[in-house]
Amino acid sequence: MVALLSDFGHCDIYVSVMKGVMAQINSQIRVVDLTHQIPAQNKAAARFCLMNAYPYFPVGTVYVAVVDPGVGGRRKAIAVEFAQGYLVGPDNGIFSGVLSQTPAINAVELTNPQYWRTREPSKTFHGRDIFAPVGAHLSSGIPLQRLGRQINPAGLVQLDMAECSPTSSGVTGSIQYIDHFGNLISNIPGKYIQGKNWCVQASGLTIPGCVTYGDVKVGEVAALVGSHGWVEIAINGGNASSQLQMNWQDELQVLFI
Repeated sequence: MVALLSDFGHCDIYVSVMKGVMAQINSQIRVVDLTHQIPAQNKAAARFCLMNAYPYFPVGTVYVAVVDPGVGGRRKAIAVEFAQGYLVGPDNGIFSGVLSQTPAINAVELTNPQYWRTREPSKTFHGRDIFAPVGAHLSSGIPLQRLGRQINPAGLVQLDMAECSPTSSGVTGSIQYIDHFGNLISNIPGKYIQGKNWCVQASGLTIPGCVTYGDVKVGEVAALVGSHGWVEIAINGGNASSQLQMNWQDELQVLFI
């Protein structure tokens, strides 16, 4: 299986072209779309979505991710082997969430044009000319080592992401992702609030800790642990991001009460 993620959206042909390239190599590959609605060039969103998606896919899945504001520049094109499968895309930090949970086993820079679509790839569409064909070849059984020059996984780019910090009265964190519903997903793991009475302070509000969205009335604000396992702020029937005027990296605090 190949799982695709990008910021290409669905208005243009880019995603379909990548699928066509893979089908030319192996028409039997099963392709699943993780999402193509990553906000344009938002590497942090790509990191979050990959990190939270991979546990639900079969071992051996090839993840082709193209959120690549540095395309055609000095950043490396890479493929990485980890316990659950392979990661293919730019070395710009989008894989650092996955690899923080399950470390890389091997990594290569994609320097072998035999496995590209063309020996003269576009400077603006490595998704079509390098990443899609490499993903198809990996999915078809080509060994990682054939794809290019081996590199040290310890040298892969890490996104500079804020970490949550336990305090004497709770945990301080920040918003790491905003989903389609406007839910504000923090970088505070749900394990911190297990068995505790708690609330969240954010945007000048004290928000009660709940179990599900329906624990508050429609239009009211709630804090809960989402299906992804992180503390989030939501509005029942509303959009927390727009209504609370909160955005990426804004701070919040979990307080134990």
